Amino acid sequence: MKNKTDAYDKKIVKKPWGFEYTIFRNLTKLAITYVNILPKKQTSLHCHPSKKTGFIILSGKAKVQIGIDKTNTKIYEPSSFLVIRSGLFHSLRCISREPLIALEFETPADKRDLVRFKDLYGRQSKPYENLNKTQINNSIVFFKKPKKNKPYRYLFNNLEILIENYKDYKKMFKNSNNSISAIIDGKIINNKGKQVIGFGEIVRTQTLRKLSDKFKIHKNIILMKITKKNIVNRRKNTLIQIN
Repeated sequence: MKNKTDAYDKKIVKKPWGFEYTIFRNLTKLAITYVNILPKKQTSLHCHPSKKTGFIILSGKAKVQIGIDKTNTKIYEPSSFLVIRSGLFHSLRCISREPLIALEFETPADKRDLVRFKDLYGRQSKPYENLNKTQINNSIVFFKKPKKNKPYRYLFNNLEILIENYKDYKKMFKNSNNSISAIIDGKIINNKGKQVIGFGEIVRTQTLRKLSDKFKIHKNIILMKITKKNIVNRRKNTLIQIN
């Protein structure tokens, strides 16, 4: 496939199970994809030989198969997450009445890094969709990369998505009980400068709080924090930027 990965930016990719689009990109280091899987539909059983992937479930219910054994499955609901190492086959199926909507984190960003094992739609030996399977939609919301002291907030149903640039831990854990944190850029290091955790990782924010006791931020770090809020969003399953 000759197309570069960034050729898919700002385009919706049509899938037999729904659609997806790149909602955020950090150069070639990391990409976040907004994934919408229709009820009773599922992705191919596939792997990424070179990149690590992770998912945060925003809406609906996912039945996730890990590995080739179809009995090795687990159910994931909104505000849950999973991380999948490179080379590990996996598939997501929507088992709710409403669409399954998730954020997929890819490290590094490379749509061509794909091997399908099984597919209900005849794509077993095919690569990622060509550009003729895409369309431009100017109404969709994209995540913005924040500058220092200028966070961006988004609302999806009862979930607040905060993207902020931190140079230290002072504000990182404010109002973050039971939240999920995904590192979009930067890293946490030990006193010898070795990386402890870096971009592409998804963890409970409480885990970062524990790490902060012994390790430091290298220069700065950009986090996406997802927290349940008592907010009524009348535009269900719609991403809204609130600042």
